[in-house]
Amino acid sequence: MPEPLGLTEATRSRIATPMGQRELAAYAIVGVPLLVAGVLLAAMGVEGDVDTVAVVLFVIALAVMGHFEFEAGSGVLVPTQLIFVPMLFVLPPAVAPLVVVAALALADVPEVLAGRQHPQRLAAVAGDAWFALGPALVFVLADVREPALADWPVYLLALATQFGGELCISTLRERLAHGVAPKLQLGVLREVWLVDALLSPIGLLAALASTVEHHAYLLVMPLGALLAVFARERRERIGTAIELSSAYRGTALLLGDVLSEDDEYTGSHSRGVVTFALEIADELRMQEEQRRLVEFGALLHDIGKMTTPKEILHKPGPLDDDEWVTMRRHTIDGQRMLDQVGGTLHDVGEVVRSSHEHYDGSGYPDGLRGEAIPLPARVVAVADAYSAMTTRRTYREPMTPGGAIRELRLHAGTQFDPVVVDAALIVLARDTPIEIPMTNGADAA
Repeated sequence: MPEPLGLTEATRSRIATPMGQRELAAYAIVGVPLLVAGVLLAAMGVEGDVDTVAVVLFVIALAVMGHFEFEAGSGVLVPTQLIFVPMLFVLPPAVAPLVVVAALALADVPEVLAGRQHPQRLAAVAGDAWFALGPALVFVLADVREPALADWPVYLLALATQFGGELCISTLRERLAHGVAPKLQLGVLREVWLVDALLSPIGLLAALASTVEHHAYLLVMPLGALLAVFARERRERIGTAIELSSAYRGTALLLGDVLSEDDEYTGSHSRGVVTFALEIADELRMQEEQRRLVEFGALLHDIGKMTTPKEILHKPGPLDDDEWVTMRRHTIDGQRMLDQVGGTLHDVGEVVRSSHEHYDGSGYPDGLRGEAIPLPARVVAVADAYSAMTTRRTYREPMTPGGAIRELRLHAGTQFDPVVVDAALIVLARDTPIEIPMTNGADAA
């Protein structure tokens, strides 16, 4: 499934479970400083009395808005900007971070009571409130007291500090807690920023109205309820996409089992290729969607051999020219079989078709060369070749790991992508005592 969808699935699966030590540490690292900064800002930035009724109303309004969630990657989009912006004007801005913390906690209480969220996850709310600190600090330093369109540079600066705080803190938190790559988290945040930027002018209008009627900002609540309708539809679509992705994965695993039952050697060989190919993909730091294509492509790269005559497949000796023509059809047949399933497995079919292409264009079936060959297919090709060389066949003894490594180095830049070979050698160096000199991509090509 696409990477943000995978993050959403992971978030859904863990929301009702207790946090592990890694998560607890990550949330403490980002949450405790926010609480300290919020208390200090409130202590130094508040002059005179604070309207308790207004504070309670804002906590409740923000908590209600917090239930209008749009799932986005490892987090959610919520239209809190509609209430947060007028809060900066109606309340002393110095109390905003602590009010947001209280509201986020209140929003989670019903989920905890319903058993949909583990109580321990209430500890995460402090870290989620970092977006409020930057704007509050800007308003305090600029001594903003009343909304005025002439102060738009201050408002833009406040919004920029909000986005900057979200970028730094959420990227750090997700990296520490769940290992989410910063690039992937940035993709999720872009959607969050777009929503906040579009809702901020409406929040400013609510603040302007509140100068006439003190609680006029509450009139934006129906808009939040309207957004909740679209949020529910989005949640249902994401749920359907996750279920469909799981179905594709189940189909791939089932086809792998069918392949194993049809031919034990081919099935066990494919499972070995999967393990090695995924290690290479990790060494190359491939993104999750590409890594999934590597996994499924490695598992099913020989699925087309189910249509290959067994007397050719198990011939105890070299194949003649006509038999090679038949054998080489297995990549095309494999793609055809996976195309019939469609969806994700259609993309896997392209990897299967290209898994015997050569980097110099001498492979089959299409004579692709270089980066015209899909990267997952180039990874599968190296893992497949190493597994085949080190496995006993009916007509030859297996190569030693050292011999297979020398073959990979020898054919880097001709049969294999030299960058992928380098990654494979790094992986093998961790698992074998053999000293493996690295190739140089430019020289090998």
